[in-house]
Amino acid sequence: MPVPKVAIVGRPNVGKSSLFNWLAGRTIAIVDPTAGVTRDRLTTLISHNDRYFEIIDTGGMGIQDADNLTAEVEKQIEAALREADAILFVVDAREGVVPLDELVAQRLRPFGKPILVVANKADVPKLDLSAQEAYRLGYGEVLCVSAHQNRRKQELLHWIVAHLPPAEVDTAPPQTDLKLAIVGRRNTGKSTFINSLAQAERVIVSEVPGTTRDSIDVRIERDGKTILAIDTAGVRKRSSIADSIEFYSLARAERSIRRADVVLLFFDPTQPVSRVDKQLAEYIIEHHKPAIFVVNKWDLMKPMPTGEWAEYLRKTFPSLDYVPIAFITAKQGRNVFRVVNLAQNLHKQAGARVPTSQLNRVVRKAVERQAPPVRHNRTPRIYFATQIGTHPPTIVLFTNGPELFDKPYLRYLLKWFRDHLPFAEVPIRLLLRDKHAPGKSAVESRELERAEGLLPGGRGSDEEGEPEAVPQEARRRKKKAPSRPDVWRDV
Repeated sequence: MPVPKVAIVGRPNVGKSSLFNWLAGRTIAIVDPTAGVTRDRLTTLISHNDRYFEIIDTGGMGIQDADNLTAEVEKQIEAALREADAILFVVDAREGVVPLDELVAQRLRPFGKPILVVANKADVPKLDLSAQEAYRLGYGEVLCVSAHQNRRKQELLHWIVAHLPPAEVDTAPPQTDLKLAIVGRRNTGKSTFINSLAQAERVIVSEVPGTTRDSIDVRIERDGKTILAIDTAGVRKRSSIADSIEFYSLARAERSIRRADVVLLFFDPTQPVSRVDKQLAEYIIEHHKPAIFVVNKWDLMKPMPTGEWAEYLRKTFPSLDYVPIAFITAKQGRNVFRVVNLAQNLHKQAGARVPTSQLNRVVRKAVERQAPPVRHNRTPRIYFATQIGTHPPTIVLFTNGPELFDKPYLRYLLKWFRDHLPFAEVPIRLLLRDKHAPGKSAVESRELERAEGLLPGGRGSDEEGEPEAVPQEARRRKKKAPSRPDVWRDV
């Protein structure tokens, strides 16, 4: 049985987005005094009394959009009303009923669905009296609430649950298997990609820069798996941000990167790579997110070979040479689902675990091939390594001093790991620890005990069960080392 849906509708600036965020329990929609901020349908899944349902935020009914997108906004509202099982008709308790509210009431009548008039902004009880004129809209009950003051949230949730279709099976909706964040500059075709993926007009597509403002979650079922595609607003340089709406759009795009499993960074091949693209790439690196460079609108570049633009991207982003590149034409649906399949593969790579013995053999071969250079008259040493996490793969190297390893050698190790471990196309988080320093986490301590001795000089045995010899130098260090209350023994 599909998840029930509840649409929030009303004229502009009655607090629909505030109500949406209030019910969701977190800030999702942009809230701004400017009329017409919300354009697309925003959805989120919530539960009350063991019933799951989806709430839908919509644009203001009857507004004339400043960018001539009124028809597109109205289509999104109509789609939300058609698929909704119940409707929250929001009015302003302070201003009372205005002629536009009456026009909205007339538009809702043909749908024949349960409708509750919600008088928002009733911050104090005395405003409840002025909201009583909303009864003349002809929908019976009027519930006075305040998203700002948290008034009567439970009553509103009880009404919603009471008017949902009967539940056939009281089970939670399926968990999301993959979260995709679609980011990039303005007009790179992100919303077109979402619509092609959903095979429906899920978000507004326009040549007007900045059409998308919020981060929009779109759930897609494919091959028995649930994929959450997050469409984000086109990003501009911070110095070019004109108002608070663009600022919040940028903040939500960055949040979408943080919550995603895989990031799709979109490029328009008719335009050179910009400073904004580089900033987004740096943000992706900073948060160790698997990524795909998606070159959209490739039909405009024929007969240019794809290798030429791929080489251009490799030279522009040398630190992301492991990121795969996909060439698509979202408007025609070309290679769209191949990108999704590639993202699923990256997510699988990021969740892989490598046995400690295998990891230490790889580290040993890397050191044998190229030893770390001497620094401050000291020879850097790696005693052993262990993987302590996934998403991203996190590897800890226990050394005789993290400060002895320079950045070029760490880059060499990361490249070696990608070539010899199942992390070929995803970022690896590499942590260096001083083996003799206090303050290890419980996870590191357990892994350290398990991994002890797996590199030369250790006390354990390798994967095949053959004991490894302890070099004489290590035995001398062991005799000279003072006793310590650490959970591991020095080698």
